[in-house]
Amino acid sequence: MGATPTYEERLATARLLHRFNFGPTPGQYANLLEHGLAATQAAVLVHGRDDPELDAIGPLVLADLGYFPSGNSPAKSNAFWNRIQKDSSDLVMWWLDRMVAARYPLTERMTWFWHGHWATSISSVTYPLTMKKQNNTLRFHALGNFMDMAREMVVDGALNVWLNNNENYVQAPNENLAREFMELMTIGVNHYTQDDVAAAALALTGYSTVQSNGRVTFNPKEHFSVPLGLLGSTGVFDADSFAKLVVSKSDNVQFIADRLWFRFVSGSTVPPAALTQSFEKRDIASLVSALVYSPAWTDPANTLVKSPVEWFVGACRALKVRPSSLNASDTQWLLSQMGQLPFNPPNVGGWTYGTAWLSGVAYQYRFELAQNIVAKGDFAPLAVQPLNMIQACADWLGVPQWSSRTANALTLSLATPSELALAAILSPEYMVSI
Repeated sequence: MGATPTYEERLATARLLHRFNFGPTPGQYANLLEHGLAATQAAVLVHGRDDPELDAIGPLVLADLGYFPSGNSPAKSNAFWNRIQKDSSDLVMWWLDRMVAARYPLTERMTWFWHGHWATSISSVTYPLTMKKQNNTLRFHALGNFMDMAREMVVDGALNVWLNNNENYVQAPNENLAREFMELMTIGVNHYTQDDVAAAALALTGYSTVQSNGRVTFNPKEHFSVPLGLLGSTGVFDADSFAKLVVSKSDNVQFIADRLWFRFVSGSTVPPAALTQSFEKRDIASLVSALVYSPAWTDPANTLVKSPVEWFVGACRALKVRPSSLNASDTQWLLSQMGQLPFNPPNVGGWTYGTAWLSGVAYQYRFELAQNIVAKGDFAPLAVQPLNMIQACADWLGVPQWSSRTANALTLSLATPSELALAAILSPEYMVSI
């Protein structure tokens, strides 16, 4: 039997599992602690392998529902909107199931990250099929090359509808996609001018999206084909050459490296300058690996609050609860009341992060959702002697150490494993990746 892991080893292992894999499955945290930090770093980076757990979920097939109903047929209109609602619900639960079930969750975790980065909401897109296609694109490129991702996303149907590029004409340019693509998705504020926005909008003319299925077509006759000055270059630009130019800028390297540091490591500490070197070729997997192998994981300052979805998925993984086994309507309503529902970010900037998730209002909905999870949960990891249950609970959930206050509170629930599990997943140590 090896030496007892230090607090720093427990902290680093827990942070890596929660932040890159949505949290440990039963027994995983204790097992990785036995094998050392290097084993954890290698484990959380695994992706691209066959995953039988995801295969068991299977694909989600959504139909093209066509144009909005016209005329005065309430029955037809009701049937259409009922189908939109059902497909939307199915899409959310399908993705939550994938996040929970994945044996190698890094790809799903990165897909979730990119969903917040290229934030697109079904509230305006309307059609689940179009959102599903974007989700497929994000998953395909989640750990690939950012240049390839950006070139596909600039002509992604859901993003084009969400950012009004269907209303972008040479005679009346709509600058929304052009501006947000540069400001929020590739190079950041203060790295372009209003003239660049105006030129980029013209470069993005001629593209049309079929809203019901996300198909984007290009009509050269409706495209501005005169040379433009854009980000210091001059030429005739279309969506593809615009994306290539923007992503080729060195500002893109810093912007994406900073964004991943902020979302995975810390919102209060500065990323090391060397981090950008791993992204020089725009390779996302290399950047993620650099984060995983950085020395940041034992720094006390690098705390993060779990978002509602990350907390929910982690709890379901630990308790072996498939989200689709819960009431879909209740689950989605509670997540939305907590402030975060997949496929429905509040704006193009994505969801808030940090202590905003810890409000008292959000907690009451988190408590109700936690009860629903626990009601279906598997408490086998707590089948130990009462004196060992508090530590067993920490090892089960991937908690480095309970505070004395939390440990005392958990002690009151030792007689009932379900109550202990409920208190644990609602504890500060579980809601915040300390």
